[in-house]
Amino acid sequence: AKGDLAGAEPLLREALEVKRETLGARHPGTLISINNLGLLLQAKGDLAGAEPLLREALEVQRETRGARHPDTLTSTGNLADLLREMGRLDEASRMLDGALAAAQEVLGADHRETLIIAAKAARLAHAQGHGTEALAAAVARLEAVLGPEHPQTRKYANLLA
Repeated sequence: AKGDLAGAEPLLREALEVKRETLGARHPGTLISINNLGLLLQAKGDLAGAEPLLREALEVQRETRGARHPDTLTSTGNLADLLREMGRLDEASRMLDGALAAAQEVLGADHRETLIIAAKAARLAHAQGHGTEALAAAVARLEAVLGPEHPQTRKYANLLA
């Protein structure tokens, strides 16, 4: 059933195991599964369990695709968002600053992933006590480019409510 995080976990673990065995640990499909399992654990509140998976996905992305590849930038944003949730704001900020600059240069300011990294950076700035201005601006940009009903727009707009 939709939203069954507990039920999804064994399925994602099995899929990851199969991909590691058949595709290898560094294959893009395996990295997607590693990332997805990390995000699931984060959604379940298992932040300590999510961190090594998101770090592994990011490290292998950097090694195999380079620091500026779109998938690497996505993985950087995912790990930085987890670090924010864990209260490791300075570490998250350093990661997001580099990822945002690279995404703007490589993908362009209006690319979906650039907008999401910018929203994560704005959410982090808000968590650091810098007010809601950057978050409001990020939401406005998401609305303009992705539309007001896009899941990412709604996710960050809800933080302003």
